Amino acid sequence: MFLLSLHMDVIFEDKDLQELYEKGHNRKYRKYERDANFLRNLSDRIAYLITLDDTSQLPLYSFMHYEKLRGIGLSSIRVINGRKERLVFREKANGIRIVMIELNTTHYGSK
Repeated sequence: MFLLSLHMDVIFEDKDLQELYEKGHNRKYRKYERDANFLRNLSDRIAYLITLDDTSQLPLYSFMHYEKLRGIGLSSIRVINGRKERLVFREKANGIRIVMIELNTTHYGSK
């Protein structure tokens, strides 16, 4: 007998982002360590991703502002509404696995 996973796999390519998510601190993402609202939302967004069956369900959650980034094969969701930080990821295995690439703050040309 085998168990079929009904949830997405989330893999972190960015180990610094993984450390921020798991431990709440990281040298690269130091400016977010004291932002409890950001850390809570980051954790919530990743928890939502894990509970979904695949990425085709992401458009149903408008608060995450999911979008496929044209021409580069990546997708993103917003961490907190009204702020520029987005989780950028690559969709794999028909949307059942996503690979976290980075926490991006330059979306839509913000510098």
